[in-house]
Amino acid sequence: MIERCREAFPVRLMCRCLHVSPSGYYGWRGRPLSPRARENQRLLDRIRVLHAESDGVLGAPRIWDDLREEGEQCSLNRIARLMRDDALQGIPCKKKHRSKPSGTRPADIENHLARNFAADESNTKWVTDITYIRIAGSLWLYLCVVVDLHSGIVVGWSMSRCQNRQLVLQAVLMALWQRDSRKPVILHSDRGCQFTSDSISASSRGTT
Repeated sequence: MIERCREAFPVRLMCRCLHVSPSGYYGWRGRPLSPRARENQRLLDRIRVLHAESDGVLGAPRIWDDLREEGEQCSLNRIARLMRDDALQGIPCKKKHRSKPSGTRPADIENHLARNFAADESNTKWVTDITYIRIAGSLWLYLCVVVDLHSGIVVGWSMSRCQNRQLVLQAVLMALWQRDSRKPVILHSDRGCQFTSDSISASSRGTT
């Protein structure tokens, strides 16, 4: 604390307030850093950069993830302690990626799949869902895919910064456009609000 604030307050005043002898402080300051302390300082320098690049948003867990992606071998507790000692903290925010309850199935749409995920030929049974991908720091993209249960191939997909019905609509339309046949196809989802909107129902009417 004295070392961090020595430019703002007199050293002897801080020593007196913190019950530290000035000779003890200067003796500590003159000793070379241990290998552990040097490693902590190197990590802290990188933590400060990551924290500043996120405009102070990232907390210890997210910074720990970034450091591990860079190849650092360190524990979450160590990163949290270094940030706490340096008065660095993130900005808490609501979780945006929790699973949401299923939406209400439209009255004229039945569960044709009924947990039978086997398909004898292509373009007869599709399943669709949304996931999210972190692209950099605190930036995320939502990915919607449509998968053919017979081949396991992605037949339609779309990506967006927003998780809305347009994300699903583009993936479904891509799947519909690439079909060789116009036979009915079962499109199965978890009935989230994006999948039960009027736009999705209208685009897939007669094929789901």
